Amino acid sequence: MKLHTIETGHFKLDGGAMFGVVPKTIWNKLNPADDNNMISLAMRCLLIEDGKRLILIDNGIGNKQDDKFFGYYYLHGNHTLDGSLQQLGFSRNDITDMVITHLHFDHCGGSIEWNADRTGYRTAFPNATYYVARKHWQDALTPNVREKASFLKENILPIEASGQLRLLDETEQIHPHMHFRFSTGHTEHMMHPVIDYKGYTIMYMADMIPTQAHVPVPYVMGYDVRPLSTLQEKTQVLQEAAQSDRFILFFEHDPLNEACTVHNTEKGIRIHQQVKMAEL
Repeated sequence: MKLHTIETGHFKLDGGAMFGVVPKTIWNKLNPADDNNMISLAMRCLLIEDGKRLILIDNGIGNKQDDKFFGYYYLHGNHTLDGSLQQLGFSRNDITDMVITHLHFDHCGGSIEWNADRTGYRTAFPNATYYVARKHWQDALTPNVREKASFLKENILPIEASGQLRLLDETEQIHPHMHFRFSTGHTEHMMHPVIDYKGYTIMYMADMIPTQAHVPVPYVMGYDVRPLSTLQEKTQVLQEAAQSDRFILFFEHDPLNEACTVHNTEKGIRIHQQVKMAEL
């Protein structure tokens, strides 16, 4: 089994929204904002290669939205999903399993593309089974007002129509070396793959801890629907991770750093060592 980091490009979001109650005088040192208060964020995915199976976790923002939509998010950088796969000798047709942590557009927009004549949509991974947490799927179909703009029907409904969708309950597994943990602070029933790899435990943090700058427990996004739940969920994960230098946190949105270990300090749990999947 091999793990590959898949970079799909960068986008920008409001720095204040990304750091919640943390003052700009603090977070701006960690991820400097531009003149519009926007900060650069990655859309980093993880590919599991195991024999004939290629399991992709999340797929970025995609390319089917119009210029007005993309204008809000300042897409930048040279990385693309297709380019990253091609560097490894793969294409989207090779993906056998598409795991979606949650259905916000920057995590699942690449799931669906236009058909050949742009009259409708089709799945971007035609040979893959798409996995979504059952409780999250149900919530995304009838979103609350706070999250409605993040759940785009064109990213969601075509998956079901394709017949490729499989909804997962909490105890289900899709690979013997991977299980799922769930969190409810950022959105309903977000799914976190936890992978056993070469003696390491690698947890895909998605939006519970989007960047390594969010490791301090009070650093919670303003986007979270239940910030106090996020505090509790982060605390539990970080306490577990701090007990072992072989527990790795994988960051989807950190603009520079893909993963790290943590340890206990006088100021609380903090970054210990940077980690790259290619070096494990």
